[in-house]
Amino acid sequence: MIHKGTIQIETPRLILRRFVMSDSVAAFANWTNDAKVTEFLRWKPHENLAVTKQIIKMWVDDYAKDNFYQWAIVLKENGDAPIGTISVVEQNEELNLVQIGYCIGSKWWHQGITSEAFAAVIAFFFEQVKANRIESEHDPRNVNSGKVMQKCGLRFEGILRQADVSNKGIVDAAMYSILAQEYFAK
Repeated sequence: MIHKGTIQIETPRLILRRFVMSDSVAAFANWTNDAKVTEFLRWKPHENLAVTKQIIKMWVDDYAKDNFYQWAIVLKENGDAPIGTISVVEQNEELNLVQIGYCIGSKWWHQGITSEAFAAVIAFFFEQVKANRIESEHDPRNVNSGKVMQKCGLRFEGILRQADVSNKGIVDAAMYSILAQEYFAK
């Protein structure tokens, strides 16, 4: 892959950009402390602002790496306050593969925001980074996450039994993917 790092991406409604330390307050208020958001995720809601600051500081430091991808999702109409995040959670250089994870504050669910962000990230990885496979997975009980994947053109590949862990414990993982050849055939 030809890594570019976390560069700014714009869509009709969104700006996907790097986090800055001043995003900590909005991140904590908008999603990191929300148990509804983290119900099916691998991390627990942040107990206080200090935890969110620590995580964002780690991301800010990691932007020095050209293979680190962590975007703040910002609604253009909301100014500069992030409402969620989308990132590469795993990558495999030999396979030219990235796995994407995302979450947004529950106030912004069911508005097509995550799908818009994911579609933009897919285009970035296929067109600029030259990935061959983009995948994502979710707990099968979190059906709305699967709908985002389907809306973005990913194909359901199957259920990986007891292959993940979340705030629900050991869970199944529904795997979806899209290949470069499928993306460019559209």
